[in-house]
Amino acid sequence: MKRAVVMGGSYAGLFAARVLSDVADEVVVLEPDDIGADGTGSRAPQRRQLHALLAQGHRQLERWFPGITAELVADGARMGEGGDVRFYVDGRLKAPADGLRMLGAGRPLLESGVRRRVAALPNVRTVRTHARGLVLDGGRVRGVTTAEGEVVDAGFAVDAMGRSSRLGHWLEEAGWERAPVARMRIDLGYATASFRRGDELGTTVVAHSMAGPKSAYQPTLTEPGALAAVEGDRWSVVLAGYADHRPVADPAAFLARMRRCVEPLRTVAEACEMTGGVDTFRFTESVRRDYTRLGRLPGGLVAVGDALASVNPVYGHGLTLAALEANCLAAHLRSSGTAWREPGWGYFRRAAVAVDAAWQLSTTADLAQPHVTGPYPLGYRLLRWAGDRLTEASVLDSAVNTAYMNVAHLVEHPRALTRPALLLRAARVLLAAGDRA
Repeated sequence: MKRAVVMGGSYAGLFAARVLSDVADEVVVLEPDDIGADGTGSRAPQRRQLHALLAQGHRQLERWFPGITAELVADGARMGEGGDVRFYVDGRLKAPADGLRMLGAGRPLLESGVRRRVAALPNVRTVRTHARGLVLDGGRVRGVTTAEGEVVDAGFAVDAMGRSSRLGHWLEEAGWERAPVARMRIDLGYATASFRRGDELGTTVVAHSMAGPKSAYQPTLTEPGALAAVEGDRWSVVLAGYADHRPVADPAAFLARMRRCVEPLRTVAEACEMTGGVDTFRFTESVRRDYTRLGRLPGGLVAVGDALASVNPVYGHGLTLAALEANCLAAHLRSSGTAWREPGWGYFRRAAVAVDAAWQLSTTADLAQPHVTGPYPLGYRLLRWAGDRLTEASVLDSAVNTAYMNVAHLVEHPRALTRPALLLRAARVLLAAGDRA
């Protein structure tokens, strides 16, 4: 491959550029924002929100950028495992999960670390502009048109333009189909604030609390929220809510809500000084574009990140999906010496496995909210009942919680939760708990 173009320098775009650097003579990243080495300059509205990297996301980060964890920790990030990572359901601390490691770092620090590594690749360069269209000829990509009307010749193009991607419109204009879109309206709001961090929570790196079966997934027993120890000796705290329960930007209201959370968040509210204001963000719907359902597709074209699928951010899947899609791109490009010239069916089929997993996890959970009206998957009631029982057992038993968290962190596919041995163990745990009660 002589040249590949990545349309967008987001986290997903940077991972795609890293993959393409192994197979292309030159990789050009088109990014309109003047993003500094420290991550400043990005206009991404969610960049100030808490991003605690899931276990699978951290594994893939280290895979593609060996040694970057040590660099981020040296810059103030925190690595947590074992008792340093605490998960709560309906106010109860879950049983320990074996092998779970999470990185506490702000999105600007994490992304700037990746950006620095990509910029150091000798065959990757960034151009400050945005893509305005594709040049298609002979059934495949031949280049990308920039905002200035210039054409960057390329044999391969990656759509990393996010949720607002115009790729579907461009394809239709050129006589191709746009990918079918699936949507689920969830009406989520979340808000993040920073606090000075001392030793008030000991070695805790991440604490996460969610509503569960005992509260019918409503904020009645405790408020949903999370915190992470991040660079700058700070706690980054996020609170979330749906519909009329969305958090607001008022610091006093934010602190009052933290005091209704689980103990770690209450402690930070009482003991730590808030620095700066409260940043809010609204996420109205989960969206995915399914390229596997198209009848034809130009050669040399793929989509990654939110341009492919954007799911409920409270589950933290976005950054990890971007890394898994990079794996899928690498596997597709390795599948044959000419794979990059052909329609990217192999990539999209591989990526669909990861996207399906995240979509199933998030939408099944979102359907527990009374204002979310579907669409309901086949067998939803059984899925909901079994998921509730596994959630209850995961509070009590480490083996069940380890399997549960491996799925939640995209280490394993959701089908792992249907293993007979796991279901039997969960049943025994719940029966024993009922006997003790």
